[in-house]
Amino acid sequence: MNRHVKSASARRALLLLGIMIGTAFAAARATPNSMVFEDGAPGGPKALEEGQPLALVHPTVDDMERFRRAGKPASGASGTASNLSYHGGVGGTGVQTTPKVYLVLWGSQWTGHDPSGEVAVLEGFYGNVGGSAWSASVTQYCQGVASGTVACNGAGTAAGNPANILVQVDVWYDNGSAAPTHPRQSQLAAEAVRAAAHFKNTSAGSNANTQYVIATATHNNSSGFGSSYCAWHSSTSSAYGNISYTNLPYMTDAGANCGADFNGLGANAGITIVSGHEMAESITDPFPNSGWLDSTGAEIGDKCAWIASGQGASANVTLTNGLSYPVQSLWSNAANSGAGGCVLSYP
Repeated sequence: MNRHVKSASARRALLLLGIMIGTAFAAARATPNSMVFEDGAPGGPKALEEGQPLALVHPTVDDMERFRRAGKPASGASGTASNLSYHGGVGGTGVQTTPKVYLVLWGSQWTGHDPSGEVAVLEGFYGNVGGSAWSASVTQYCQGVASGTVACNGAGTAAGNPANILVQVDVWYDNGSAAPTHPRQSQLAAEAVRAAAHFKNTSAGSNANTQYVIATATHNNSSGFGSSYCAWHSSTSSAYGNISYTNLPYMTDAGANCGADFNGLGANAGITIVSGHEMAESITDPFPNSGWLDSTGAEIGDKCAWIASGQGASANVTLTNGLSYPVQSLWSNAANSGAGGCVLSYP
């Protein structure tokens, strides 16, 4: 009798253990640790380093082409037409209402070594993109509304599109020492915190509307650049509050896979296509994934990445001061009578 009881108890214990293992396995599979969205599109939330928040990665040209050749929609990287919805924000911040971009050129490797002239391109682009009809797409998204909101319709506080988004007074050459050859996420996050201190943004309030672009020098890019992604943005907690930052590799190192000559837009096209993508996503989802995303986790730029033809195809657009730069389209919930779509200007 005792043997029977023990046997039954053992069977119940094994059954419970099996259920627990199966649940854990299912949870592990559901964790966004692969560089794909929930519907199989490339890019999306990625766990790059243990102990670090998820990063939202920008897919490569090759990955998007394979995805679309498989019969997925020509526009909308998520593979669905679902509009972006609000996910509640963090500490009241779900968008950047008065966004500022701080450009950090990390490492002594930059000194006298910028073969593609990427610094000048970035300064010119960030210095003129604010206030443009292209970046105005961000202004239809807001904070201070209920989670699940799809159309703000004047409610809450809208994301901003200020004319002087780049803080140009002190683009920071942090060149006192070499940056890591292939920086990890934790190292990039630490550099963003150092940038906050350098720019004297030492409170949560000053960082709620700030994004730090950590640009690495040629051949000093983080692992996976050009083969798995073109850039990514994330956030980190600090004594100065939550900090939004972008890992921006030396884009021309990746050649065509990160936008060189994409759509015939020139050898440097990827520099502004990718940096504009990350800027818009950091404005509308500064602390991922708490801002505006669709049902699969795609952000305002992901849904329109690397479109070569048709509505929303990447193109040269005129920004402020009459200067033109290559950009990709951005997702607009308001397009196509509220059905949504990829647009190069708003409204």
